[in-house]
Amino acid sequence: MPLFRFLQCLSFPLILALFAGCGTVGTYYPHHSNKPVTSRPVKNTDNDQSIAEQKQIPTAPPRPESDSVISTPASKGQNSTPLVELSSEILPVAFESTSNQDRAQTTSIMPPAVPMPEPKARMEAAESSRVTLEELESLAMQHNPSIRQATAASHKASGLKTQVGLKPNPRLGYFGEEMGSDSSAGLQGAFVSQTFVTGGKLDANRRVLEQDYQSVLWEVEAQRFRVRTDVRIGFYETLAAQRRLEIARGFIDVAKKGQDIAQKRFDAKEGARPDVLQAEIQLSEIEIIQQQAEVEYQAAWNDLVTLIGLPEMAPQKLQGRLPEQLDQKDVETLYQQLLTNSPELQAAYARLNTARAEMKRQDIQAIPNVTGQFGVGQDNGNGENFANVQLSIPLPIHNRNQGNIQAAYADYCRASQDVARLKLAIRSRLVQTLRDYNQARISVNQLSNVLLPKAKESLDLSEQAYLAGQFDFLRVLVARRTYFETNLTFVQARADLASANAKIDGLLLSGGLNAPADYNRDASLRGQALNGQ
Repeated sequence: MPLFRFLQCLSFPLILALFAGCGTVGTYYPHHSNKPVTSRPVKNTDNDQSIAEQKQIPTAPPRPESDSVISTPASKGQNSTPLVELSSEILPVAFESTSNQDRAQTTSIMPPAVPMPEPKARMEAAESSRVTLEELESLAMQHNPSIRQATAASHKASGLKTQVGLKPNPRLGYFGEEMGSDSSAGLQGAFVSQTFVTGGKLDANRRVLEQDYQSVLWEVEAQRFRVRTDVRIGFYETLAAQRRLEIARGFIDVAKKGQDIAQKRFDAKEGARPDVLQAEIQLSEIEIIQQQAEVEYQAAWNDLVTLIGLPEMAPQKLQGRLPEQLDQKDVETLYQQLLTNSPELQAAYARLNTARAEMKRQDIQAIPNVTGQFGVGQDNGNGENFANVQLSIPLPIHNRNQGNIQAAYADYCRASQDVARLKLAIRSRLVQTLRDYNQARISVNQLSNVLLPKAKESLDLSEQAYLAGQFDFLRVLVARRTYFETNLTFVQARADLASANAKIDGLLLSGGLNAPADYNRDASLRGQALNGQ
């Protein structure tokens, strides 16, 4: 008897170790490693017709073959480098454990809030330096909240990807039978049970959420492009406002000198009173334009720093130039580049891969799980020991998961059409942006090569003729106003050209303060796998 009790006590940890090491029956899929999951989105360049839709996506695409549910460039040896690598400071990291130490680490996955300098210090810094576009872009990557939101969604996707592939825990219990007032009667003992998930359902869960994770990483990259594009547009708008303010201030000096000359000629009885009045009117008009330019610059600066995420940043001089000449762009060439490089489209391809993986996952759900139980005990009546083994599986008679299979196929069809829709939407945005770009380019070329030189020459000749007594003062004022307005128009045309070019360089992505989509999937796939129904 003592020997049996010793073996009985020894058997419990051995049973636990045995069942903890077993998680699947049938096809074996190794458990995921504890290495951090890559935070780099995998560019989808798959040539499969069901993914790439080289010519046209059918309304109801055919179900893919079972061995092509997941087809990533990395698995085929293709280039999987993203267009722009995500900064390691904001990339998600997969936490494979739920220990106290790991939970403590998860509290620091978000970028810490950077302390704002004091207003006085910011004012002093603004007066002593000029800020460049590159510096503003760097600040936006650090402080824009929408990038942090998108990054948080990627952390969420990474955690759920780990969760859905975890094996079920074994159960340890006690049983007692025929227990009564007579303590010498009845059966009692201990048992351990384990659910064996069959068909590789847990591994299929991870494949589904791996594609989801890739789509979220591409959304993070797309949001970074949106912020960068908006910062560039805001920079050029602010720079244009700054330039208009400088032009207005310069023309105020010219208008004041013209007023003085008109007044002196009137005092010397060489001019007329209307000349003085017209000079004063023009000076007042330019002063109004200067005040409006100051308001416009302040508003453009505030909008820019708000987009960056530092709304209290004091105004600073911008260092940069508005473009004066850019090359003509071809719509078809740009469109092919967008289809290759757009993170927005790559995210849609990843969602299509998710739908395909979900179809495969639902196809194997009907494979029943096996529940095993092993127990040891003692019959108190006769003092004999015994062991008990039980196995059970659900019978897929009524529920063969047919409804979920149909729903997964519908999601696949919808994801296919979403890729086709997005391609058309990208082309539509490209056509509109390229129209604005070409219009601005034509205006800049004409103003730079024709209008501005002629306006300057007309002003110089008018002033010389006026001093020689050949022209009246009104013609000089008209020439000055024409030259002044032509300069303002030139600045605006250059700003429009820079903005359109920024949109093209930014892959037509804008909306740096729009809320990025949250990650809405949960860990229900794991519950479905363990349920076995």
